[in-house]
Amino acid sequence: MKVKILVLCTGNSCRSQMAEGIIRSINSNFEVYSAGTRPEKNVNAFAVEVMKEIGIDISGHYPKNADEFAGTDFDYVITVCDNAREVCPVFTGNVKHRLHKGFEDPFNATGTDEEKKTVYRKVRDQIKDTFTELFGK
Repeated sequence: MKVKILVLCTGNSCRSQMAEGIIRSINSNFEVYSAGTRPEKNVNAFAVEVMKEIGIDISGHYPKNADEFAGTDFDYVITVCDNAREVCPVFTGNVKHRLHKGFEDPFNATGTDEEKKTVYRKVRDQIKDTFTELFGK
């Protein structure tokens, strides 16, 4: 039986996309989706770049609206930012576990591109550690 997981954040361009890729890498039998409450137009280029550094390609991902998944059954719906937690859409589908795992928004990083990427790497590693611990490998 597949475990079905939805990861939510606001823009679905950084944290939730990284989490989707990481959770898929932990267990290929998991059916993983990500979405945002106010999705951006594209996945953040820095997120794509720092994920490639650990061998996970999210370049084909695109932001999706959380409303697309309303009425869908999930084993887990996981919010990864406080804003998505506050405005989390109502899921009429059956959700077995609702979790919140908050991470800093790397989009707010300032400085040079390399300084920004350092923040993206830190958040990526926190996401990887959190979900590896939760879903184990």
